[in-house]
Amino acid sequence: MKTESTEGRFAYEGLDRVIHERARLSLLTSLITNPKGVIFNDLKQLCSLSRHLRVLETEGMVKIVKGHDKNRPQTLCQITPEGRKRYLEYLATLEQVVKDAAKGAVDEPEASRLRALKPSKA
Repeated sequence: MKTESTEGRFAYEGLDRVIHERARLSLLTSLITNPKGVIFNDLKQLCSLSRHLRVLETEGMVKIVKGHDKNRPQTLCQITPEGRKRYLEYLATLEQVVKDAAKGAVDEPEASRLRALKPSKA
C-alpha cells in the first residue's frame, strides 16, 4: 500500500472497486469473520448473491466449493488468502479516509465561520 501525504486528497487508491460495492463488502465481511466458510443459502440473504460471488471468484478473492452434506447438495464459500489480503488493505485505506475526514472536520476553522452566516434573502 502506498504511503503518501494525506493532505488535500480526494482519491484513495486503496479503495478497491471490487470490494467497495456494498453487497460485495458485506459478503467479504461475512466470509472473513467465518474462516471455515459460509453456506451459500446463508449468504443468499445478503444480496443478489450469484453475480457478486462470480465477481469475487473471478478476482481470486473467494473460493466456491460445491459438495454434498447428508446427500443434499451444498455450496460452501470461503475467502482466499488473496481475498483476505485485499480486504485488509481495503480496510486500512478506509480507516485512513475516516481519519482524514475527522481531521478535516476538526481542523477546519472555516466551517465554524460558515455556520455563523445567516441565509441570504435572494
